[in-house]
Amino acid sequence: MKRHLSLVLTFAAALSASATALAAMTPAQQALYNQYTAEAKAADPAFAGFSAGRGKAFFLDRHTGGKPDTPVCTECHTTDLTKMGKTRAGKDIEPMAPSVNPKRYTDKAEVEKWFKRNCNDVTGRECTLTEKGDVLTYLLGL
Repeated sequence: MKRHLSLVLTFAAALSASATALAAMTPAQQALYNQYTAEAKAADPAFAGFSAGRGKAFFLDRHTGGKPDTPVCTECHTTDLTKMGKTRAGKDIEPMAPSVNPKRYTDKAEVEKWFKRNCNDVTGRECTLTEKGDVLTYLLGL
């Protein structure tokens, strides 16, 4: 019973954190998030929502299958997503956190372009819709 209560409280805390992140979104970011959610629901009627926790874990975890010099997203984006990152070629990357870079995550074509490129570099494959939605949920909360 205690384990069940713990799981319920953990789930409730995650929902609360997600609701807070969703409340801070710009209308363009909300529209993008809604598009990903609608696609996920269309692909899987049992879809229960994206997870900022899973997104954070995916973003911070080391992956295999991609390029050896980019096994983790933080290799270029750093662990402080409110700061500038740097590509392997030395080009600056604007901060990922929308709290300091509100233009982030407002254009689906742009977001998809970078997911495609970066997922292939880091994991050696395209990210799934759930992985993209989870990472997006995590990043929108920053």
